Amino acid sequence: MSPLRAEIYPSSSWPSFYFIASVIISLLISVLFSSWFFPLHAQQSSSAAADVENKLNEINRQIEQIKSRLAEEQRKESSLLNTLEKIRLNKRLLQKEIESLNLRRAMVMKQQSELTRNISATRKSLEREREAVERTLITLYKYGRLDFMHFFLKANNLETLLRESKNLTFLARYQGEAVNRYLNTLSQLQAMEAELQKKKSEAENLLRQTEENMARLSKEEKENQKVLEQIKKNKAIYQQMMVELQESREQLKELLQRLQNQEISLPSPFIPMYEKKGKLPWPLTGKIITRFGPERHPKFKTVTINNGIEIQPAGKERTIKAVHGGRVVFADYFQGYGNLIIIDHGLSYYSLYGHCSSFLVKVGDLVQPEQPIAVVGDSDSLKGECLYFEIRHKTQAANPLQWLKRR
Repeated sequence: MSPLRAEIYPSSSWPSFYFIASVIISLLISVLFSSWFFPLHAQQSSSAAADVENKLNEINRQIEQIKSRLAEEQRKESSLLNTLEKIRLNKRLLQKEIESLNLRRAMVMKQQSELTRNISATRKSLEREREAVERTLITLYKYGRLDFMHFFLKANNLETLLRESKNLTFLARYQGEAVNRYLNTLSQLQAMEAELQKKKSEAENLLRQTEENMARLSKEEKENQKVLEQIKKNKAIYQQMMVELQESREQLKELLQRLQNQEISLPSPFIPMYEKKGKLPWPLTGKIITRFGPERHPKFKTVTINNGIEIQPAGKERTIKAVHGGRVVFADYFQGYGNLIIIDHGLSYYSLYGHCSSFLVKVGDLVQPEQPIAVVGDSDSLKGECLYFEIRHKTQAANPLQWLKRR
């Protein structure tokens, strides 16, 4: 009788029964396991991916803002403050791009790790399915259902046998599910291996871009230090800078006059700021590097008047906090002061926070005492990373040390 007949003999029913039963049990276990574990795993992976995507979107938004600020500075008349601000913005842009590249690379590396684990699991599954198909072939041959065992033994691999055998129709009729499952798993493995190579290439490219940006950032930092050294050593350049800063002070005074004409609402009841004089919390823990009032340059012997103080952060703490409750009336870049926040505390009392790297509040926000409002930076700072802090009544600057708690 031809081995290609579609009839199953009773003599082969028991081996076939046990084999089919074992396959069914394996499939049930697989289905139950996947229904319990993989949805949870998929949800966790999806949530983590969404978090990374949100972070990337926020970084990209910040990058676009920095590019817009750079375009504005390019249109302005060249000055020392303008030069320093363009260098600072370029540095900030590179830092954000590096942050984005590192985040993307971390995501790719995680995907690469997951692919490696999946490939390992798929190879084990493929080996089990290969053994099952081979056992099926041997069983069929043993019970007279297959006449090409010699071809199987001579075939280079199982894939060649399954794909090229003219008896594949017979296998599909009797064990099509096992064969198809094997071939599908094989295709999945090949696709995952191709995707893994793609991810490796992507990770290498992101690393190369990061290294290039790090080199450019180092170059911008050296340029910034060069300009600052010129200001410190060259009296003419220093005096030019003081003139520009004085112009910025006058512009800030005009801004405060405009802000006084704006009506703002504060929650009632509120504690007037003057009742807290000498008791206000510090906006930042650190060392005072610039004091209020007249300051004499040690080398050029020139005198400048400081309307506020500068605080250099201590340790790793970089969060700036509001000294009193109020409403944010300004949160933007202001030449000479960098990224600046102004809080209206009512009754024409204001606190000012300059040189910020980023804001944690926006115009219109109500803030509470000691609420985080910004992060320390070096925008338009001649002394590196620090906080510029002022207290004003109307447009008159007051000594902040008389308002802050003694320490």
